[in-house]
Amino acid sequence: MPDTSPSGGGRRRRVDAQRNLHALVDAARLVFDTTGVDAPAKEIADLAGVGVGTLYRHFPLRSDLVKAVVETGIDGIADLGPQLSAEREPADALTEWLRRYAVFLETKRGLAPALHSGDPAYKELPGYFLEKVGPALAALLDAAVAAGVAREDVGAHDVLHAIAHLCMPVPVERPAYQPQRMVAVFADGLLTRER
Repeated sequence: MPDTSPSGGGRRRRVDAQRNLHALVDAARLVFDTTGVDAPAKEIADLAGVGVGTLYRHFPLRSDLVKAVVETGIDGIADLGPQLSAEREPADALTEWLRRYAVFLETKRGLAPALHSGDPAYKELPGYFLEKVGPALAALLDAAVAAGVAREDVGAHDVLHAIAHLCMPVPVERPAYQPQRMVAVFADGLLTRER
């Protein structure tokens, strides 16, 4: 039963729980990026400033936490589209979004073994990704096409897959490969010369 007392104890607990949830997801993202998805729960909880029990209360399974980290990243890259559209000209907004999308892909590389493990917890992530990120990129592309600064013959899904392929890891014997540089080349080709 919710606390309806003037002190607002129930609301305070919900605010604390939400803050803990965000702190855990942020901490897990950082730890996964540096240590990997098999990092000890205590390392994540310590970085978040909470106890291990709080971590397990929010995320009973490791796959729950990995999924939350990935969904938060997807939401962030999707939300970036409208933000950049409001702040920049269409060509710059599109180029910057592509650069940040590439960074997003590179930082998720360490999660690949977990995401491709066959765990049913991750089954919905590809659909979630396309549902969120596809429209964000499509809006940026449409704005750039309408402004006459981008090609009309390339769709959002084509661009998403092309950038994903550019950001794939390469064999050790080619250490000079720089995905960000190739994404910039791709973005330049996507934009028209009249800009």
